[in-house]
Amino acid sequence: MQLLLIEDDDRIAGPLTEGLGRYGFTVDHVRTGAAGLADTTTAPDLVLLDLGLPDMDGLDVCRSLRARSAVPIIMITARGEEADRIVGLELGADDYLAKPFGVRELIARIRAVTRRSGAPAYLPTEPAQAPGPHQSAPEAQLGPLVVSRRTREVHLDGRHVALTPREFDLLAFLADDPGTVCSRQQIMDTVWDPHFFGPTKTLDAHVAALRRKLGDPGWITTARGVGFRLTVPCEHPAVEAAG
Repeated sequence: MQLLLIEDDDRIAGPLTEGLGRYGFTVDHVRTGAAGLADTTTAPDLVLLDLGLPDMDGLDVCRSLRARSAVPIIMITARGEEADRIVGLELGADDYLAKPFGVRELIARIRAVTRRSGAPAYLPTEPAQAPGPHQSAPEAQLGPLVVSRRTREVHLDGRHVALTPREFDLLAFLADDPGTVCSRQQIMDTVWDPHFFGPTKTLDAHVAALRRKLGDPGWITTARGVGFRLTVPCEHPAVEAAG
């Protein structure tokens, strides 16, 4: 299925194009409304349209597309207000998806839109899961820190540490391979599975919360420009991970 993605933010468009590609979609990505409206040799089966474009409002792009074509349009945008959704739908958009969102949710919207438009229903191909370096053990221990996947509990120096479900998933992922730098994208793809497309500041917020709850920022160190890793702070005796 051929998709046209009109999105100016490469931080969103890159991972989104890659994620959709894993499910068998072909994505043509342009960064401006003018480029999205330009004549192309291959007409897309569906358009994914951001509203916050640098050269023109996405609502105007939607209006122009609809005036000349019945191609299904799904708006993907950070504008989540009801008024924006109503205007977009009244201008001819077939669906409206607010950022952040998961790729599987987007695929479900694509299937629903294609069914409503009378096009053949698209059945996405599940991507093959390539083996990675992380092997999830039932329990991981790093110095005085114990992370149990069985009970979804964390103990530090024998003290229970209360975490939110997402905070636990993040810590458990880092604990699977302590000392190894995990890239931001790798963490987002795994901990926020299905794929999370939107600002990655939520990762920084969760890392900050974990550092605070563990009582020492040294537990999670930053590899600048790459990602994060779980280590024993200098004041704690290093103990090899067990699981």
